[in-house]
Amino acid sequence: MTILRTRDIVALGFMTFALFIGAGNIIFPPIVAQQAGEHVWLAAFGFLITAVGLPVLTIVALSRVEGSIQNLSSPIGKYASLILTVACYLAVGPLFATPRTATVSYEIGFSSYFGDAPSSLFIYSVVYFAIVTVVSLYPNKILDTVGYFLSPLKIIGLIILGVSAVFISSGEPPAAIDNYVNSPVSEGIVNGYLTMDTLGALVFGIVIVKAITSRGVTDSKLITKYAVNAAIISGIGLTLVYLSLFKLGLGSHGFAPNAANGAIILHAYVQHAFGDMGAYFLATMIFVACMVTAIGLTCACAEYFSSITKISYKVFVFILVGFSLVISNLGLTKLIAVSVPVLSAIYPPAIAVILLSFSAQWFKKPSTVIAPVTLVAFIFGVFDGIKVAGFELLNALAHLPLSEQNLAWLIPSFIVLVITAVIDRIRN
Repeated sequence: MTILRTRDIVALGFMTFALFIGAGNIIFPPIVAQQAGEHVWLAAFGFLITAVGLPVLTIVALSRVEGSIQNLSSPIGKYASLILTVACYLAVGPLFATPRTATVSYEIGFSSYFGDAPSSLFIYSVVYFAIVTVVSLYPNKILDTVGYFLSPLKIIGLIILGVSAVFISSGEPPAAIDNYVNSPVSEGIVNGYLTMDTLGALVFGIVIVKAITSRGVTDSKLITKYAVNAAIISGIGLTLVYLSLFKLGLGSHGFAPNAANGAIILHAYVQHAFGDMGAYFLATMIFVACMVTAIGLTCACAEYFSSITKISYKVFVFILVGFSLVISNLGLTKLIAVSVPVLSAIYPPAIAVILLSFSAQWFKKPSTVIAPVTLVAFIFGVFDGIKVAGFELLNALAHLPLSEQNLAWLIPSFIVLVITAVIDRIRN
């Protein structure tokens, strides 16, 4: 029976960690910290629940079903499961997340050198996706390319950024603003939820399992064990990175007061801490961070779509990369404007399926509990998506509990869970 060496397990954990950390994860915590002010650590606690806890749980859940979203969501029915799976792969793959890695890395790291002209973004995205294609064509080598090469580069950059942030003087924390004044924990939970790492984890599950089996491991218990180890390592890494970035944001009032977003804080910080070399450092780190995420998403999507069609994996790599190249040239603003409403609708049913997968054995007939809860989560998620898109809702729907936090689906889903669980218990 083949087992992984300790260094392979560590590399697997680093690879999992690196797949999660994209540009958005790096620039998001600083702005949360600056706005939370004196309540920063309460906001950080909430943020870690959804930005670290849920993704780690997702990897653990997927490791029990061969890394497949479709297997995980099978209790909601064959066709509903297929629709949810395809929607997740498209959303965090060629439609939104993969193109966004190119546009974000360009706008943060390279636009100051090459300008904002569409032709500059096009040339950059061609080179960027050419590298993604070359690495993604050989998924069996992903532990070597990502786990042993790209991930360490990414981690070294994050360590430099994180360690320097620890020593920055925070001074007297400012007063919290907006929703952080009265509800810092729930606001942190919502902001962690909006990182969309849980959807990313649903897609990365198959990449992690593939990386394990590429080393000759076939025993299902060992695959689950190694995936859980990788999830724990990545969870620890994510926590350390987020905490250091919260510390960075808390001390940012002197060099980036009242910043509009985390990118402004990060730019100002590296200039403040490292001088002119800071810009080069930031560009390199963001490039590697986005590249690793793009490779993971492309491998996962190509693997899945080739498994449900007669088209080969390598052909799908070219199809997905080509589609991502075209979409990426729409620009970051348009991408975000379209993606947020769609993701707001997809995320709730995905969370419901993930969390309920751990309790399926408690029900006599899991499908009679999981399917209704997932359906309700989806319906109210659609309402959230419509609201985020800027459309008017009926007054009753617009003022549902937790609607302001885009969590209107939570309470109705819980009520349906209780009702269906009781019915499942008393039925013959």
